[in-house]
Amino acid sequence: MTGARLIDGKAAAKRVLAEVSRDVTKLSANGIQPALAVILVGADPASQVYVKNKILRANECGIRSVEHRLAADTSEAELLALIHALNADTRIHGILLQLPLPAHIRETKVLQAIAPGKDVDGFHAENVGGLSQGRDVLTPCTPTGCLYLLEETIGDLRGKHAVVVGRSNIVGKPMAALLLKADCTVTIVHSRTPNAAELTRQADIVIAAVGRPRMIDKCWLKPGAIVIDVGINRIEEDGRSRLVGDVDFESASTQAAAITPVPGGVGPMTIAFLMKNTVIAARALSQAPKEAACLSIS
Repeated sequence: MTGARLIDGKAAAKRVLAEVSRDVTKLSANGIQPALAVILVGADPASQVYVKNKILRANECGIRSVEHRLAADTSEAELLALIHALNADTRIHGILLQLPLPAHIRETKVLQAIAPGKDVDGFHAENVGGLSQGRDVLTPCTPTGCLYLLEETIGDLRGKHAVVVGRSNIVGKPMAALLLKADCTVTIVHSRTPNAAELTRQADIVIAAVGRPRMIDKCWLKPGAIVIDVGINRIEEDGRSRLVGDVDFESASTQAAAITPVPGGVGPMTIAFLMKNTVIAARALSQAPKEAACLSIS
């Protein structure tokens, strides 16, 4: 029996998707059908599952999905040509390039080719820079989903001390920027931080995003901390494969006030905010198609 409140990401994602569906209905009534283009290069099994789930959610929300499945030997030039065509297509509002890419394609180059206004993953330098400046831009889906869960759980985040464990470009850094924008005091700890556990024990909020199974236990937490576990790690235990987070759930639950499970915590929020970003992009592009396709939505 755990003492911590369970933060239900599945239920929260349903609420976000219901809001997205209402927004799509309103836009459709004005002659705008949000559309998401999904690009998959190669046949990575996990990527195929992710793409399938994203397209399913889009269709459920009324978002038109356009799928581009490319062979693993597709050249970088061919991929760039497709992205440029989608940038120019006013019927497409969001472009999602499923990662990872084959080794011969430069990830940074092709991600930066996506128009910032259609960058529903929030990875373009224009959006990353805008977020760091506190502007209203398309933000990465996973950290944005984490922020939503925190605001639902705590309410006003102003003045809270948040520790982000991990400094990746996809989660750690944008998570810190979003928390700063919400007026938190933010500390980032990482593999070179000598006193990581000690610093984390000072936090009101702990975001774990390091990719190390069950690294963070109750010894890393102060009583009453709110814990968001972004980690998804597959391990072999008791003769079977299972998913666990970066947080030792059973141990941390005896110290935390609230905690996300793995699975069923952050994961559903990522797809929900991909849909929300598509609607945000559709609204911005419908107001200024030419400008928004080339610039950020701020």
